[in-house]
Amino acid sequence: MPKLYLVATPIGNLEDITLRALSVLKKADVVLSEKPLTTRKLFQKYQIATPLRKFHEHSKTADFDLAVKNLQQGKNLALVSEAGTPGISDPGGKLISHVIEKLEGQIEIIPIPGPSALVALASVAGFNTNRFLFLGFLPKKKKRNKFLKVIKDSLFPVIVYESVYRIEKFLQELEELKIKDIVVGRELTKKFETIYRGSPQEALSNLRKDKIKGEFVVLINQNNKRG
Repeated sequence: MPKLYLVATPIGNLEDITLRALSVLKKADVVLSEKPLTTRKLFQKYQIATPLRKFHEHSKTADFDLAVKNLQQGKNLALVSEAGTPGISDPGGKLISHVIEKLEGQIEIIPIPGPSALVALASVAGFNTNRFLFLGFLPKKKKRNKFLKVIKDSLFPVIVYESVYRIEKFLQELEELKIKDIVVGRELTKKFETIYRGSPQEALSNLRKDKIKGEFVVLINQNNKRG
């Protein structure tokens, strides 16, 4: 039975990949990649020669149909995002939905777990993260206030992804919500990895000292309970 693998890849440090993931990437007939240029760096490091094909959530219908056709031909496919776990604020869900609609019961869909920025930050936050709410990237404008209210009213810690272009605005919004306790992870697992703790204003002040750049994960602990 043909297989579609969802393979987690490093979010920064290329050594953060499992032996199983490497084996799957080497044995797959085709690897569908959100950013082939990024994936090639991983392939070069581990001498992986599997053909790469660009594929992302905005790919054309023909690209989705080609993936289905490949699976119908008995080929094994692996899907990777630019970094991290496919389907977690990354491409993946649409392809799986399409494949299930066309080929349910005719293929296996297999997760190959590994790096995830949200789990990496939660693990070092120092808060009780037995339960938390993950909101991914907040809307840029439309419905943004609705999501900010969800953060304010949540009974559990909230984890959010934010881009370098909006991190200042987001921290200011958290300050306006009178949030007191957050953890910000910048460039996790990369050379300039930094973790900021404190109030949104304290995090923003320290962040500005280091120059604002990179990718961010923010954990908001509005109930001020640790451990």
